[in-house]
Amino acid sequence: MRLTALATAALMAWPLTAAAERVVTPQEFEQMVHGKTFYFDRYGEPFGSEQYFTDKRVIWAFEGGQCQRGIWFANAEGNICFVYDSDPAPQCWHFIEMPGGGFHARVVGDPPSEDLVTSDVDAEPIDCPLPDLGV
Repeated sequence: MRLTALATAALMAWPLTAAAERVVTPQEFEQMVHGKTFYFDRYGEPFGSEQYFTDKRVIWAFEGGQCQRGIWFANAEGNICFVYDSDPAPQCWHFIEMPGGGFHARVVGDPPSEDLVTSDVDAEPIDCPLPDLGV
């Protein structure tokens, strides 16, 4: 069976593309995020933002949604996991440095098509009122 030139080129390029992605270590992640707010898109649309504190606390807010407070930690496999007040089950992710400098977040086991893509990073806090303050 002969491969077409296009199929051959695609097969040859695939390992290079996959190798160009680099999973960030938990130590690199901590240095990258502490004191910052990351804004994420999914499918080309705003999805949410997460503010990272120096003590591994986080605040996540879905786009136009309620804030959730939580923590992050590295598990034994080196994945970066989050536990939020609203759900005690850990959610584990790979944070991936992409070719060209982009940054993706991928749930462990999900395909790349489900990635959250960083659209912006700044040091501004998320606008979330503290719990139980009332109005």
